[in-house]
Amino acid sequence: MKAYLLLRGRVLGRQLAELGWWRLLLLGALLMITLGKALVTLSQHAAGQWLLPPVAFLLTIGQHRQRADLDFLHLTAPHFRPWLAVEYALWSVPGALVLCSFGRVEAGLLTLALVCLVAWAPAGRKHSASLRRRSLFRSEAFELVSGVRQSGTGLAWLPLLLGAFWWRQYAMAPAVALGVWVLLLTSVYATPEPWVMLLPALRQPGRWLRRRVALGLLYFLLTAAPFVWLMGSAAGWGGAGALLLWGAAVQTMVVLARYAFYPNALLVRLTQGAVVTVACLLLGHPVYPVLLLVAFFGLIWKSRQQLSTFRHD
Repeated sequence: MKAYLLLRGRVLGRQLAELGWWRLLLLGALLMITLGKALVTLSQHAAGQWLLPPVAFLLTIGQHRQRADLDFLHLTAPHFRPWLAVEYALWSVPGALVLCSFGRVEAGLLTLALVCLVAWAPAGRKHSASLRRRSLFRSEAFELVSGVRQSGTGLAWLPLLLGAFWWRQYAMAPAVALGVWVLLLTSVYATPEPWVMLLPALRQPGRWLRRRVALGLLYFLLTAAPFVWLMGSAAGWGGAGALLLWGAAVQTMVVLARYAFYPNALLVRLTQGAVVTVACLLLGHPVYPVLLLVAFFGLIWKSRQQLSTFRHD
């Protein structure tokens, strides 16, 4: 376990070194401030404290099932599951400590327990071309196809919808369910595709990028529609429409961030995390809407510029 954790630490250190100190300082400070604010806000509410454990579990299991080294670890060290449990627990310790500092010990311990259980989840299934099941999504939306088949993200949609329908008399229930679904969708776009999938499509980078954003928005709107209907029928369509617009903005920015810093996966994930955390705190301070608006146009410019470097005729 010690050797494994040291290896993971070295890999993380090399990835952070590739980012550069100014990017690390900017994104790291933004993530720490916004995540800290979100954790404090959840910890101060008796009901909000219980939102962190399932969200941490769903996000962790989505990333776990897409890990490329699970087969290697299984062959070289069959008893590697406790190593992963310790690694996932270390990532969750800050959130658990914030909860415990506000007296939410049960929620903090539940967060650690759930993310540790992820270590024993099986890897995502890889289907051959002949055995691959038909997907509800177009093959062009390969992130969603992979998310449904491999990471298990799609499996969370129906339980979230059932929970929102069961407590539909409370407008907060479908709103929270939709918020969790938005977070799960962002994890689908966290890993940039291989360059061999990207280059043939970039004869017209701007047009191709618009299509990627449009596909992401289309499937987001289709999957979010039931939650919006439940919320609108319970508390009015104004709030439901605002929440749908918020989710569409987050979805758009997550897709743009995927290509704004392609192919650096760590920088993509940090940027997406910063976008999501700022969006979650949109009403917490007047500076957050301005920051999100600046980031929106910045990601449009940066993604087009980054993709143009791969353009070929």
